[in-house]
Amino acid sequence: MTVNAAAGGCIARARVLLGALALALASGCATNGADARDPVEGFNRAMYGFNEGFDEAIGKPIATVYRDVLPGFVRTGVRNFFANIDDLFIGVNNLLQGKPVDAVSDIARLAVNTTIGIFGLIDVGSHMGLEKHNEDFGQTFGRWGAGDGPYIVWPIFGSSTVRDSIGSVLDVGLDPVRNHRPVDVRNVMLLTRATSKRADLLDASRVLEEAALDKYVFQRDAFLQRRRSLIHDGNPPREKRSLGGEREPQAGLAPSESRAADNDPVVAATAITAADDAEKPAQTR
Repeated sequence: MTVNAAAGGCIARARVLLGALALALASGCATNGADARDPVEGFNRAMYGFNEGFDEAIGKPIATVYRDVLPGFVRTGVRNFFANIDDLFIGVNNLLQGKPVDAVSDIARLAVNTTIGIFGLIDVGSHMGLEKHNEDFGQTFGRWGAGDGPYIVWPIFGSSTVRDSIGSVLDVGLDPVRNHRPVDVRNVMLLTRATSKRADLLDASRVLEEAALDKYVFQRDAFLQRRRSLIHDGNPPREKRSLGGEREPQAGLAPSESRAADNDPVVAATAITAADDAEKPAQTR
């Protein structure tokens, strides 16, 4: 009886989410036109609303239980384990971007953490001075000169651009976790990785809710600025103001802030806010 009730609850929740997605798709043709970077703002806002609903219903509750139940050292080990796997293609992207020194450092981190660090559970590489980088195929395309393209919000996956969406196809297709077999183990690993990342962002998401009058705009602008910062390794060139007088992007985040999370717009928003505050001498963080 309890199992049936739980199953019924899950089905009901799934129906609500599917209904929200259908509504989002139906309203997606509306466009705002206020920002040239976001020509399909109506669709994007609908997708943003759907993702918020999904997170409130599923992502945030699971992440909260994960954070509250597991000890900190266990969560750190899980985070390190998946970060170690990421270092493989971070190294590949650094090589493709013409940064062989960083690529060698990434592979050295992978080797040290996998062996001495017990399959990456302990981040020995950082203690040895091997810096953790953040690179992906979207950044590599950007380094080659590919423009962002329009901003777009995907269901579940969240904020992106046309260029980063194409890069994500390679990121996902070559992801060692997604390609792991047997499938049951792969699925557990995917769920654990997603839960770990969401748990790390619980505090950041609260800051976003408290700080932003329009969370969608705040998160969009933060995401685009952070991606620009990542492509230029924390020191992007300034862009001229548009004819409409829009604000110039920030000169860039510190590398440590750019590495704060793996391409997550919520953390990007928090990092951008911190960067803005740092430019105001009268305020302290």
